Amino acid sequence: MVMASSSSSSSSTSNKNLVLIICCAVLICSSIISVSSANFEGPAEKTVPLTKGLSWQFYAKSCPSAESIIRKELKKIFKNDIAQAAGLLRLHFHDCFVQGCDGSVLLDGSASGPSEKDAPPNLTLRATAFKIINDLRALIHKKCGRVVSCADITALAARDSVFLSGGPDYAVPLGRRDGLAFATQNETNANLPPPSSGAQAILKQLADNQNLDPTDVVALSGGHTIGIAHCGSFDNRLYPTQDPVMDQTFAKNLKSICPTKDFDAFTFQDLRTPNTFDNKYYVDLMNRQGLFTSDQDLYTYSKTKEIVKSFAVNQTLFFEKFVIAMTKMGQLNVLTGKEGEIRGNCSVRNSQKKAFLASVVENGEIMTDF
Repeated sequence: MVMASSSSSSSSTSNKNLVLIICCAVLICSSIISVSSANFEGPAEKTVPLTKGLSWQFYAKSCPSAESIIRKELKKIFKNDIAQAAGLLRLHFHDCFVQGCDGSVLLDGSASGPSEKDAPPNLTLRATAFKIINDLRALIHKKCGRVVSCADITALAARDSVFLSGGPDYAVPLGRRDGLAFATQNETNANLPPPSSGAQAILKQLADNQNLDPTDVVALSGGHTIGIAHCGSFDNRLYPTQDPVMDQTFAKNLKSICPTKDFDAFTFQDLRTPNTFDNKYYVDLMNRQGLFTSDQDLYTYSKTKEIVKSFAVNQTLFFEKFVIAMTKMGQLNVLTGKEGEIRGNCSVRNSQKKAFLASVVENGEIMTDF
C-alpha cells in the first residue's frame, strides 16, 4: 500500500510538472508569435511613405473590427462567386486614377451631370461590385457608426480580393475621406487610358502623371491575372487585321469567342489560371498571349520588357512589387482630416441639411463637424 501510494504521488507530481512545462511552452510560443506579428513589416511599410492623415492603425479605436467584417463577408461572397474579386479590384483602380482614392466612382449621377460610373471606361464595372461596397458599408456602420469611409472600404475590399484569390496579404493605410463630387466624363476618360493604348502611353499617363514608376505600372497591370474582358475591349487586335504580335493559336481561340463586334461576349484575361491571383499573366505576355494592346506591349516595349520577365519567373518578386504599387496608388490625391466626408450611403453625398456629420480625425477618434 505504501509503495502504491508513493507511486501514485510520484505520478501526480510528474503530471503536474508536465502540465507546467506545456503551459510554459505555450506561453513562450504565444509570446514569440505575438512579438513577431507586432514587429512584422511588409515591403510597403518599409519603403512607402504615408500621406499625412493616413495611418496603418487608423480605426484601432473607433472601429477595430472593420477589416475582419470585410474579410468575413467577402469570404462568403467569393465562395459562391470568385469572379466578384476582380470586379472589386478593378473598382479600386478606377477610383484612384480618377480624382484620387476618394470613392467618387461610387457616386450616382445628379442634375449637374452624369457620374464617373457613366463614363465609357467605367460602363463595364460590375454593378455587383458597387452593391457589395455599399453592403459592406452598412455592416460596418451598423457595428461602429459612421466612422469608416466608403473610400477605405473600397481599398480594403480590393486588398481582400487579391488575398482571397491567392495573392499576397498586406496592410492598407487608412483614413481616407469620401469626395464631395465626382469627376466629369472628360476627366474620367482622360485619366483611364483605353486597353488599346501602347506601353509608352500607359507609362506617360500612369507613371509620369500619377507619380508611379515603370515597375509600379507593370506590377499593377498584373491585376489582370484575374477577371474577364469583353470582346469590344480587344477586338481591334483581331479585326480587320490581326495583330502580328499575337500568338496564332491564341488569336484563333479569340476569334471563335468574338466572331463579330459582340460586346456581350467575353473571355478570361488569364487563360492559364483565370480565378487565381498569381504571376501567370506575365507568362501569358512572354508567350504573346496578352489580351489587350496595353498588356502585350509591356513585353514589347524596351523599358518594361525586363520587368515583365522578372515577374514571370519570380512570383514572390511580383507580389512584393504589387503590394508596394498598390500602397502608392492607394494614396493618390486622398482626402484626409476634415476634408470631404464619411458617406452614410456610398452612392450619394450626405444631406446638406444635417447639422452634424460624424467624421474621423487623424488618430481615429470620432469628432463632430458643424
